[in-house]
Amino acid sequence: MIVASPALQRILVYPQTEFFTEFWLLGPNHLAEGLPYNITRGESYNMFLGITNQLGRSAYYEVQIKLRNLTQSAPDIFNRTSSSLPSLHNLNVFVADKETWELPVTFGFDYSYNPNSSQVDFTRLLFNSEQLNLNGSSTSWDSNMTAYYGNLVFELWIYNESVNSFQYHERFVDLKFNMTV
Repeated sequence: MIVASPALQRILVYPQTEFFTEFWLLGPNHLAEGLPYNITRGESYNMFLGITNQLGRSAYYEVQIKLRNLTQSAPDIFNRTSSSLPSLHNLNVFVADKETWELPVTFGFDYSYNPNSSQVDFTRLLFNSEQLNLNGSSTSWDSNMTAYYGNLVFELWIYNESVNSFQYHERFVDLKFNMTV
């Protein structure tokens, strides 16, 4: 008869659990494909934004929605920092442990093209019937990407009770696109 040592018994009885949060964007068919790239003024596009909580406890999340061009601050994976851009809109949601929250998203942009400056000037983002003001936001022609590059960023923040505020949860998803003119 073979008897496991007490240390081995603890490993077998108490397997290590990894705690994490899943955060995703899916295309209109609930697949990681079909996300729009060429964006046309006044058109609507569909996708899904989701969070699955595997933290071992309920969590209060905030999703900050930001719009950036190539010259503006992006979240940094290596330094684990959020973009310094202001949030256009926040989504706040409680998600129980081992539960999933998902939001169908419909969005579209209003913008104008200025041929003198070769620049796209954003007017507004329509996000699930919310009209978000984008005046002052613009993007210029990027010859390397051959696009009027835009980037819709969704940053995940989590409420920290010990400091009574949301803190960047080191997760983001984004949609890179070309504004057609």
